[in-house]
Parts: sequence; structure tokens; C-alpha cells
Amino acid sequence: MTHEFKKIVAAHVAAKAKDIKSVLATVVALEGSSYRKPGVRMLLLANGEMVGAVSGGCVEKEIQLQAQSVFETTIPKMMTYDGRYRLGCEGVLYILIEPFNLSNLFIETFHNALKDRLSFKITSYYKKEVIQEIGLGTKMQFQNSTYPVSLKHPLNTDCKGLEERMSPCFKLLIIGTEHDAVVLSSMAHLMGWEVHIVAHPLEAKKMSDFPGSSAFEQITPENYDASELDAQTAVVLMNHSYARDLLFLQALQYSTLAYVGILGPMHRREKLLDEIIDKNPEVSEDFIGIIYGPAGLNIGSVTPEEIALSILAEIMSVVRKENPMFLKDKVNQYSN
Repeated sequence: MTHEFKKIVAAHVAAKAKDIKSVLATVVALEGSSYRKPGVRMLLLANGEMVGAVSGGCVEKEIQLQAQSVFETTIPKMMTYDGRYRLGCEGVLYILIEPFNLSNLFIETFHNALKDRLSFKITSYYKKEVIQEIGLGTKMQFQNSTYPVSLKHPLNTDCKGLEERMSPCFKLLIIGTEHDAVVLSSMAHLMGWEVHIVAHPLEAKKMSDFPGSSAFEQITPENYDASELDAQTAVVLMNHSYARDLLFLQALQYSTLAYVGILGPMHRREKLLDEIIDKNPEVSEDFIGIIYGPAGLNIGSVTPEEIALSILAEIMSVVRKENPMFLKDKVNQYSN
């Protein structure tokens, strides 16, 4: 996922500044089931540190051992890990381990893509066998520019390729500054989401009050510009003010969003929607359809932390187009 790769790049840049070598490990193929799926990555540093994980913990130790030859030779290699008797996941992982040495132009282009919220593509070339060979490796494509993750050896594009389209980092826009907004900000940050806070100018809050937030804006709903919001963005209205929620909904109605959540009981949502439609009979059904209120899944939430959990879970289910259910029921569903 994009936010995981963002952390890997940041760790590499920090290590490179200290002249510490980096190696990238990517799960490129899977037979059976596993904790994580192909495309998951982790970074290994020559000082023994690791950033990220490709499993629950067992595989990483073996990858660290296998990576030593890549540090020494700079030649990429393939390894396998059979988790059927060790992980409890009935699968065999195929893992590409390669030198990770990004050019300054690569890093600049990557950061610009994140800032401009552009999609990009990652392709890893591999062989489904245990082998150490020049030509294996990964490249990234940003619009019309392509960069390998290491300039040491050319890539063999005739190998098998794992291709992934990486979307912009998922963004959560929290409109409101009460305690429940602070909790939601912290928990969304742990999810790897970019958290932006919108506060009313009269509220005596600042960005440092919201752990994990990356942007803070004080503005009235009448002056709020929602034109730059995209389909990788969820919004939760937490003003505890009917009038402000209504005005912000009006500001959001022409945006292409993934989700809009509203606090409060069902009749509050219905009243807000009635007013939105009354003021603009042409408001799109798509916009009305992404408004969820009361925000959150019915998991018995009581505390602010539990409510935040239910909201985040609902956003995930909407974005991933999943119907929430017990996993044991999902297993039974497939076994019938």
C-alpha cells in the first residue's frame, strides 16, 4: 500500500544520509494463503534494522538471513518460505530481495507524486525459483517517467512481472475539533491515513492538539473550498453543530468523495438531507448515497475510542466494497 511504501522510502533516505545500505524485500507470488498478499514489502538496513513486515513475524527473520548475500554482492535473489507448517497459513511465499538505492530524482519525483495525489505503478520482475541473478528487481513508473529502485544492474523485463497500481494515500478529513475528533485523528493515523483537520476560526485549537494529523485549517464553512478533494478521501463531520454540518455538506456536495459520515441519530441525518435537497434539488444521488449517519458500524460502541473504531471500520468497508461480517461466517460461506 502507498503509505507503507512511503515509510520505506523515508527510512531509506534517512539511512542513506548515514551511509547505511538498504535492501528491499517484496512478496511477489503466493501459493495458498498467507497473512499478507503479494505486493507487500519491507526494508532491511545493513545495521540490522527492519522497516515494515511481510507477515506476522516469522518470515522476517529468514529474510534478514537471506538478505546478507544481497548486501555483500548487490545481486538480487529469490527465496521461498513455506508457511504451511510454521505460520498456520497454508501457503508458500516467493520473495524477491534486491538492493534499494534510490536516485535523488526518484525521491523528488516520488514526493511530488504524493503531494499532487497522483497514482503510480510498481513492477517487480522475478523468477519463481530459488536463485540469485542479475536482472531481477523493481521499477516504478510516474506518469511518463520510469525509475528502477537501484541503478546497479539493468532489469530483465522478460521475467515474470508483478504489477501494481498504487493510489494516492487515503485521506481522512475531520471537520470538528472536540475530543472525539482528537481520538479519531490518532486512530486514523495508526491506519496510515493522511489526517486533515478543519476547525472553525473561533475555536481555540491548533494542529498539535491532533496527534497524527498532517494538515490543519481554520475556516468557516461558507469559505471552505472542497474542489481538491478526491475519491481517495473520506470526510467525517464532527462539529456537534447542526448549522455547521449543514453548511459543510453544502460545500462538499460537488466533490467526488469516498464517504461522508455524520454524528448523531438517524433523524438528524434525514433532516440534513431534506435541507440539502430542498436547497439544491439537482444534488446528485451519488453524493446522497455516500452520506452515512449515524456514522459507524453497530459494534456496541460506547466510548470515544470505540466510536472511532466503528467509524474507521465503516469507512474501510465502504471503500473496499465489503459487507461487514464475522470471518468465521465468511469461511463457512466459501465452504458451502
